[in-house]
Amino acid sequence: MVSPGAPVDESADRIELDGRLLVVEPRLYLLLNKPRGPISAARAQRGRQTVLDLLGETDARLYPAGRLDADTEGLLIITNDGELTLHLTHPRFGVEKVYQAEVEGRPTQDALDRLRKGVLLSDGPAGPARIRLLRSGEKASRVELTIHSGRKRQVRRMLEAVGHPVVSLTRTRVGPLTLGDLRPGQWRRLTPAEVARLRSAAEKGAASRTGSGDSRQKQSAQRD
Repeated sequence: MVSPGAPVDESADRIELDGRLLVVEPRLYLLLNKPRGPISAARAQRGRQTVLDLLGETDARLYPAGRLDADTEGLLIITNDGELTLHLTHPRFGVEKVYQAEVEGRPTQDALDRLRKGVLLSDGPAGPARIRLLRSGEKASRVELTIHSGRKRQVRRMLEAVGHPVVSLTRTRVGPLTLGDLRPGQWRRLTPAEVARLRSAAEKGAASRTGSGDSRQKQSAQRD
């Protein structure tokens, strides 16, 4: 008999509740290059395809660690680890998310500076973003944005707020992890070392925000 809250070794301990054996589901961590179309949800809505449909048959109860809109591509972590999901999505942990966007027009220095300082959206201010101009053209340009928190369609709304609507958007990095050579629709399992690096990134982010006195308000799961 152990007290509630005592640490448990899932590989060695036998866990029972009211005499019934509880089976602990093994943790599973996947990295998906989400294509356009599927929604970031664990259950289908009105018959729409979800990101879980791209994985094939699995017995694990998986869910996306954060969200990407249906028309956004890129890196999405899928897992059954609720703690890691919280660390990746809650702004308190400040895990970096990097996006590349094809936008209309040629961003001016003023527009880039506004994004670096933070812009006002309809539901409140969006925090400062790191931004790089990757390609500049008269009709279309390509930019890279790095943010630490997110609200619904935040990256798209930030760019639209400075006069450059998004044509296409891809998330290329979450914390230390990148897409690598995965094509849209492909996925792979994370290694234990990669999971550890994600946790470390969240711990460092939380520590830096505590140290700087950051008092960001709680937000819902990332959806960019």
